[in-house]
Amino acid sequence: MAHLAVNVDHVATLREARGINYPEPIAAAVAAETAGADGIVVHLREDRRHINERDVRLLRKIVQSKLILEMGATNEMLGIALDIKPDCVTLVPEKKEELSTEGGLDLITHEHNVRETVASLKSAGIDVCIFIDPDLDQIKIAHKIDADMIEIHTGAFCDAKTERQKKREFIRIIDSVKIGNKLKLEVNAGHGICYNSIKDFAGLHEINEFSIGHSIVARAILTGMEQAVRDMKELILRL
Repeated sequence: MAHLAVNVDHVATLREARGINYPEPIAAAVAAETAGADGIVVHLREDRRHINERDVRLLRKIVQSKLILEMGATNEMLGIALDIKPDCVTLVPEKKEELSTEGGLDLITHEHNVRETVASLKSAGIDVCIFIDPDLDQIKIAHKIDADMIEIHTGAFCDAKTERQKKREFIRIIDSVKIGNKLKLEVNAGHGICYNSIKDFAGLHEINEFSIGHSIVARAILTGMEQAVRDMKELILRL
């Protein structure tokens, strides 16, 4: 049975849009856990555009399930992670000009730096996940540098405009999930998944966890956070 990790970044995005102190991502995380979320995800960006260090520190004290910190493989972020000690760190690429994370981490280019970051986190007892595109070479390097798990970037599939594109991208996801599983990596999936596209993952039981944020927060505006999480959790339980 797959788990659901709820990303509350965009609750903080709404807060920062007005430069005030609400809505509170901490409250959103509590509501998500109450509704059955198996983990809480936040991305601490270099520019602090939404989540800030105060949020992460409070979440570390409050989250009862699992706190997952998404971050770039930089010295600054490594220092923060080693200090706060989330349950898991997901290493992601980061560009200042992007609206959201646009693709997976390029391990072919950044293998050495990421390897050192993985080693430092693991030596502190923090599980390490790497966010990568559904590419077999990237997955093999993730295994080579001793990551505990991978999160397959599902954005190209979720954003596909035609059925042909959608089918092609989903085959890439299936192949990636299978090879990750074969290499004994825990395999997660995320980016762009909504209440409709989650249904396409039915039968792909090798996926351990779905990381979902924007679609849940968007629905929460209309239904409330707890109901939005329950709705997604129920769909995942049916897969």
